[in-house]
Amino acid sequence: MNIVLFGPPGAGKGTQADSISKNFNLFKISTGDLLRQEIKKETNLGKKIKITIDKGSLVSDDIITDLVFKILNEKKNIGGLIFDGYPRNLNQAKDLDTLIKKENKNISCVLSLFVDKNTIIKRILGRVACSKCGLIFNKYFNPPSETKHNCGSKFLTLRSDDTEKTVKSRIEIYENETLPIIDYYKDQKILYKIDASREINKIYEEIRGILTSLET
Repeated sequence: MNIVLFGPPGAGKGTQADSISKNFNLFKISTGDLLRQEIKKETNLGKKIKITIDKGSLVSDDIITDLVFKILNEKKNIGGLIFDGYPRNLNQAKDLDTLIKKENKNISCVLSLFVDKNTIIKRILGRVACSKCGLIFNKYFNPPSETKHNCGSKFLTLRSDDTEKTVKSRIEIYENETLPIIDYYKDQKILYKIDASREINKIYEEIRGILTSLET
C-alpha cells in the first residue's frame, strides 16, 4: 500500500503520517524532513533551501523530486510508502507517478486533510518544539507543562519559518498550487477528503477505517 497525504500547513500531516507509518508498517517520506535535514547539513543546497523556506516560498520541483528519487533508490526493498507533504503541485504529482511506476508500484489512495485558515494560523504560530527531546507543543491547543515536559522552557523554540507573514504566504501558495491536485487524484478515484479540524484521534480513526478497507 502506497499513500499520499497532503493538506495545508498546520493541518497535522506529520502527526497523522507518523501514526499511519507505525500502525500500517509503511516507510514515511516527508519532504519537510528531507529539506530540514539538508539545511542541517549546511551544504550550499541546504543554505539555498533555508532562504527559500524562510521567505515562505516553495522549494523548486527539481530539488524536491531529486530528494524523493534519492530516497526511493536507497530504499528499493522497502514495502509500502506514505508520502507526507508531497506532491505539492501538479508537476510534482506527475513526477511521483513516473518515479513510483519505475518501481512497479502505484498510489493506493490519497488522503486530503482540510481545515479552516484561522485554525491553521493558530496551530502554526502557537507551535513550539523542544530542541532536547523533540516533543512538540502548541500554546493555544496543547501548551507545555511540567507534567508533559520536564526539559525546561529554555529548550522550547519556534521554527524559523513559523511567522505570520510566511504562514499566510504558505497558505496562499497551497491554495493556488496544491489544491488543483485534488481534481487530478479525484479523476483517478483514489481521493479521500478528511476533516482535520477535529481531535487528532478522531481524524486517525477515520483514516484507519479507510486504509483498513483498502487492505481487504
